[in-house]
Amino acid sequence: MGNLTDIALRAWIKAGQPVAKADGGGLTFTMSAHQSRQRGGTWVLRYRFGGKPRELTLGRYPDISLAVARQLAAEMRVKITQGADPARDKQRGKIERAAAQDFRVLASDYMDKAFPRLAGTTVKQRRQHIEGVILPKLGSLPAREVTGADVVALIESVGAKSVNVAELVFTALSEIFKHGVARRVVTANPCAGISVSAICGKPEPRRKRLMLTEAELRAIFPALPSIGRENALAVKVLLVTCARVGELTRAEWQHVDFQAGEWFIPDENSKTGKGFTVPLPPCAVGWFRELEELACGSRFVMPARQQRRIASHGQETHFEQRALNAILHKLCDRLGDTCRRFTPHDLRSTARSHLAALGVPVLIAERCLNHTLGGLVAVYDQHDYMTERRAALDLWACFLLACEAGREWVAPGNNVVPLRGHAA
Repeated sequence: MGNLTDIALRAWIKAGQPVAKADGGGLTFTMSAHQSRQRGGTWVLRYRFGGKPRELTLGRYPDISLAVARQLAAEMRVKITQGADPARDKQRGKIERAAAQDFRVLASDYMDKAFPRLAGTTVKQRRQHIEGVILPKLGSLPAREVTGADVVALIESVGAKSVNVAELVFTALSEIFKHGVARRVVTANPCAGISVSAICGKPEPRRKRLMLTEAELRAIFPALPSIGRENALAVKVLLVTCARVGELTRAEWQHVDFQAGEWFIPDENSKTGKGFTVPLPPCAVGWFRELEELACGSRFVMPARQQRRIASHGQETHFEQRALNAILHKLCDRLGDTCRRFTPHDLRSTARSHLAALGVPVLIAERCLNHTLGGLVAVYDQHDYMTERRAALDLWACFLLACEAGREWVAPGNNVVPLRGHAA
C-alpha cells in the first residue's frame, strides 16, 4: 500500500508517456497515450469477484487526487468484502439512467450513429420525419415508456393525411427502437407486430411515371416560351441530359465545362451520393450558355429570383425545384388535351423510354440516368461509359431538335443522317 506519491504522479504527467503504476490494494494509476496529451490519467480499482477479475474506474486524475482515490478505493474494498460488486453496480446504474432518458435523447443518439451510413437523401427525409413528426409527439416521454398504443396513435394521425408518409414515419420510428434495443436503452421494440396497412389501410397506388410521346413532345416545344426563357431552357436541359431536377436547380457554374462539353454533378447534389459527369450535346452547351447570361453573374446555374426566398436564406441561393413543378402544371393547363400532365421527373422517364426506342443498349441508357446498377455489374464494372453515353445523348438530342423544329425524325442508318442542331 502507498507505493505512489504526488511528486511521482506529476512527473509522469510532465513526461507525457503512457504508464500504469500500482499503489497497492488493487488501486492503479493509468495514463494512455491520448490521456498524456490531455495532461491527465485514470484511477482504476482492480479486484476479483466470484473468482473473476474485475475493474472499476474511480475517476480522472488530477480531478481526483491521490488521497481521494485511496479513500474511494478503501470504501469500494469494504463493499466487496460485504459481497457487493461495485463495477457491476456501476454498470447497472448506467443502464438504469439510460432507461430513464427521454425518447428525444435516444432519437438523437440514433441519428448521430446511423446517419453517417445512409445516403444523403435518406438522411434528409428521415431527419424531417423524426424532428418534424415523431419528436413533437413522443420526444418528452421516457424511451421505455413508449408503448405500442403510442405508436398506433402516432401512425393513425399521420396516416389520416398520407398513408405513404405514415409508412416512412413508422420505418424511422422502428429503426430508432431497434437502435435502442441494441444499446439496451429499451428492452423491446414497441413497433414489433404493428402494421401500417392494418392501421391506415393500403396506400394509394403510386403515380406511374409518364413517357411523353413524340406527338406530346412536338406539342410541348412550341409552348415552352410561355413559361419564360429560363424555365423553358431548364425543361430542355432536363430532357436532353436525363438529369434530376434537384441536380439542375443546385448546379453551379464551376461544375460546367463548356470547352469539354461536360457538366459535373458533385457528391452532395447527386441522389446516389457519388459524383457524376454528364456529357453535354452541342445543343445543351448552347442552352447552358443562355442560362449563364440569364444568371447575371450568380454562381448558380439557376439562381433564385424571388426576393422572399433570397431573404429567407440571408444570402444568394438557388432556384426552388418545387417552383418548376408549379410552372409545369400551368404549362399543362395551356396545352390542354394535346399533352398529359407531367412533372419534372417524368422528363427522366421520357428520356429513358426514348433512349430504348432509339436502340440505346440498356446498360448505357441506365448509366445516362445515373442509375445505380445492382449485382455483379455494380461490383465489377467500374467503367464510366463516357464515350457511349455521349453518343447516346447526341442521338437523343438530334431527336429532340427534330421535334422542336417540326422536322420529321429520320433515324441514322437509312442513308440520311440527321444534322446536329444548335440551341434555338
